[in-house]
Amino acid sequence: MDFLEETGAGTFQPVDKLSHPNLSKTPDLPFIPNRAASWWCTIEDLQWSQKAIIDKIKRRAAAFAEAKIDTAINFGFHVRFDFSNYFGQLHGYYANVCNELHRYGIKFMDHYSCNHVERPRGNAEFRALHKNNRHGVLLFDDPIAAAYAQYEGHFFKDICEVDVRDGSRGYSPTYQFEIFCHNNPSFLDMHTKYLQRLMREVPFDGIEVDDMCDYGGPTTCRCKYCQERFKKDYGHELPPFSDKTFFGDTSKSMLFWGNYENPVFRDWMRMKSDVVADHVKMIKSIIGPKPLMTCCSGTGPVILNVLALNLEKMAPYLDFFMLENGGININTVNWVHRDAEAMQQKDIADKRGNAVPLALCYSTYTAGGYLGWGLSRFWGVGSWNSTVTQNLEEDPADAMEIEDIVSPYNNWELRYSNLNYRDGKDLVEVRLVNNSFCRDNGWRGKDKLEHWDKARAWSARLVENNVGYRFVRAEELSDAAALSKENTPLILDSIGCVSDRQLKAIKSYLSKSGTAWLTLPFGTHDEKGFKRIAPLSDELIHGQYKNLLIIDANSKQDPLKKLISEGKFNPVLRQLSGDTRWAVRIRLHNNKPVIHFMNRALVAVPHPTAKINTGTPLLKDITSAITDNDLKYEVDTYKVPLSALSVASPELGGQQRMVSVLNTKNGHSTICINLDGIKAYAVAQ
Repeated sequence: MDFLEETGAGTFQPVDKLSHPNLSKTPDLPFIPNRAASWWCTIEDLQWSQKAIIDKIKRRAAAFAEAKIDTAINFGFHVRFDFSNYFGQLHGYYANVCNELHRYGIKFMDHYSCNHVERPRGNAEFRALHKNNRHGVLLFDDPIAAAYAQYEGHFFKDICEVDVRDGSRGYSPTYQFEIFCHNNPSFLDMHTKYLQRLMREVPFDGIEVDDMCDYGGPTTCRCKYCQERFKKDYGHELPPFSDKTFFGDTSKSMLFWGNYENPVFRDWMRMKSDVVADHVKMIKSIIGPKPLMTCCSGTGPVILNVLALNLEKMAPYLDFFMLENGGININTVNWVHRDAEAMQQKDIADKRGNAVPLALCYSTYTAGGYLGWGLSRFWGVGSWNSTVTQNLEEDPADAMEIEDIVSPYNNWELRYSNLNYRDGKDLVEVRLVNNSFCRDNGWRGKDKLEHWDKARAWSARLVENNVGYRFVRAEELSDAAALSKENTPLILDSIGCVSDRQLKAIKSYLSKSGTAWLTLPFGTHDEKGFKRIAPLSDELIHGQYKNLLIIDANSKQDPLKKLISEGKFNPVLRQLSGDTRWAVRIRLHNNKPVIHFMNRALVAVPHPTAKINTGTPLLKDITSAITDNDLKYEVDTYKVPLSALSVASPELGGQQRMVSVLNTKNGHSTICINLDGIKAYAVAQ
């Protein structure tokens, strides 16, 4: 996950982190998750310390050990303050779990949502909650009791967000939550006291505090604390809901509310995510050296603003970074569009000082678990596998436990391919820019597409052409020295919002013969979203930089294929024969290449009857549409010197196949690889 630069000799070497101006010191972490799995709870576990519950804990801890799981992450009792009347037995249960897991050297992370309570409004919402969200373990107060629900003297009804529309308590119809205000000092006091108690009573090793966002959307919160902060920090009053110049077209889904042409609305979005980041900072100050993580299934789209979900703002206070990668349904096989988020979160973790990235994938059966495990290895991140116990209205009778799902892959890996993902250095041939200023300001081009849409499209092209890449984000794009540390091309596609500092850094990079591929528009607005008199692209184009390539945004031709065909970009790997739908990613371990293969032509086998709440079938199994598995590639050995390689895969068991290396000519070798009998993942090591 380190930066890679091409040295004068043409080989890629890791950049020294301590000399890099943009990287903080690596966190001193007490443990590193690699093969994590969810520890699922059900409502019967509140009957701890009955013998049956204690015996179940012992059996499951032993099964986790046999499955070579190194980190157990709690799942269940999720909406934590719904269980405030039962914290004694709940913490006793978790302490028992920790002690039993610790006997096997397995770490335990708690995982809960701190800022919600379940409060379904009416019979239809009540039934929807029990149909779609029972996996969190449901035990909430009825409407009469809810008026008196409290913890440490703080009544829940008094610390909720206030809705701009009618003054009601903030509510999420998706999850039937009422929402506590991240900015309310009484809520923060309550959460502080709970965390301090949790630390006293449960010897957990790390924690994921989930839902560090605002599911109430842009109309929350108008409590006195949020109004005072908006005035103090940004100098604005929060307008009424009737102000369409602020809230925009509210006939659409809440995710699309808001008028980004209004700078006051843009500041409202900024303040909401500021508040959440401050809450995360507070949590980290309480738990100290114990690793902290939060959930984040996305970092790029504009719609995340209305949810106040901004991982980049929270990053300074986090130790682990989790991408909620995929679900249990058949669409999980279409994984390429998720590559951008995976690589983006890897870069966020890397800039935190080589922090830990994890990919969470849900599954019900072995095939889904294998797919999630394989993707984590392809991406070069830790694996968190999870079932979703009681996610459906009725779980399939043959649904598997996660320890049974992952045991074959974990044990195979330890025996045949025990590569530490943190030791691997991604081969980086291009740098793909994703500038968060565009997202923050809700910028879209004339084609109505976001900057993230363009970045994700480039990610897919790079995957399809087996080109190694990493992301460059807003801070690094402002740093001329960091940009010039590498001479791999910068991809600048539709970056509407650009700061003066970023322009200066890019110009400095280009003046030193750096290469960039530019697709307009560029710099039509500044970092606060204000339109510029003239776009900054004028300065770049008039600078006549010899390595600045302008890509026609209106061309129907794949820009990457065009650059390759014209000889303007020479990838390390070129496929000569075989099905091109095997995606290839090269990672260096001790300066030796390890080549990962992931199938882009997976075919989902649906469960015959079971479906998620959207009507999409569960993933029962996977097959492959690939028929020609005799693969031949040309490798630029100036950039990646080859060593002896053999192919391994869980699907081959202990069998390994040698990779044939043909004669090297002009710094290029041809390698022949056979992936017959492999449906999803393989590694040449």
